[in-house]
Amino acid sequence: MPKFVFAYHGAPQFKSKQDGADHMVAWRDWMTGLGDAVVDPGVPVGKSMTVSSTGVEEGGGSNPLAGVTIVQADTMEAAVTMARACPHITAGGTIEAAEAMDMEM
Repeated sequence: MPKFVFAYHGAPQFKSKQDGADHMVAWRDWMTGLGDAVVDPGVPVGKSMTVSSTGVEEGGGSNPLAGVTIVQADTMEAAVTMARACPHITAGGTIEAAEAMDMEM
């Protein structure tokens, strides 16, 4: 079954610690609901830097990475359906879904 990377972008700003805690409960519930589709729940990330041939940009550029998850789905459309239900979206973030390609080393 194809694997897909969910790259979370944007850091939701919560009005209170409780709002942030509620968001994490919703995210965990969403993740649990994905069941066996979750290959690797991944990790949130902190400060980032974008490295290119022209230099290094602090802060991850215009759309910094917030975290990653790897899921499996039959199609890109199925993966996008999973991503659309994520609370990161309703909190103002975005999710980039990309099919992972097998690569021989």
